[in-house]
Amino acid sequence: MVEALKISEPDEVYHLAAQSFVEASFEAPVATGDITGLATTRILEAIRQVRPDAKFYNAATSEMFGKTGLLNGGKPLNESDVFMPMSPYAVAKLYGYWITKIYREGYKIFAVNGILFNHESPLRGLEFVTRKVANGVAKIKLGLSEEIRLGNLDAKRDWGYAPEYVESMWLMLQQEQPDDYVIATGEAHSVRELVEKAFEIVGLSWEDYVKVDKRFMRPLDVPCLVGDSSKAERTLGWRPRVKFDKLVEIMVKEEVDRWSRWLNGERFPWDAPNYPSENKILTRALRM
Repeated sequence: MVEALKISEPDEVYHLAAQSFVEASFEAPVATGDITGLATTRILEAIRQVRPDAKFYNAATSEMFGKTGLLNGGKPLNESDVFMPMSPYAVAKLYGYWITKIYREGYKIFAVNGILFNHESPLRGLEFVTRKVANGVAKIKLGLSEEIRLGNLDAKRDWGYAPEYVESMWLMLQQEQPDDYVIATGEAHSVRELVEKAFEIVGLSWEDYVKVDKRFMRPLDVPCLVGDSSKAERTLGWRPRVKFDKLVEIMVKEEVDRWSRWLNGERFPWDAPNYPSENKILTRALRM
């Protein structure tokens, strides 16, 4: 990190890297703490030593709120609400959140926390439920698959569009003073609603294809998270434009287009190296 900062001499540093899959954090809690938590300190300390005038963005997460989203009756959460994390991932992110504030206040580094609620796009990893559903629906529509196996259909999340959320990150570093901001749409939708909408887009009934699988149930699961980004709207001039229905439409249509191109002879392995279920794609692509 020190060497990278010396070479690049950045004006802005965006720290987005993490082990960011909540389910996996229960399986690898120590690694998650090191990668997702301590790494933030490593970067901040390198900035303090080498590039103290650089502005620093830390990707915090709505998962830090955890049980608060249940105890407050599902009301939108803002920067003043209490954090009650419910996963090793959320705990690691909370460490990163507080160490960012400590370096801001202790060393006067321009350091901000973006408390972003779920932000999705067609580039999302297949282990995340939005992309898993969009990808699965497209494959079912085109006759490439017969079912989707999911966990808790009742969990509710505030899903926004990733490109817009990246814009908010940049805006945070353009302010005169560093601060922390919640970024969200203000709407909560369940996984069941996500599935219903995704299948509706391709003209199918979700009940015929979705199976609930206990393997995808988490030891602790946050029932509802929805955010209040009014501070970001007031200070940054930021507000979400793409809401839930449009987001699902974007993701499903992108997957249908990709798999249609595959069936028409285009060969590209895209996500295949990371997902065993798609290994046949990688194998076929490499034979071309």
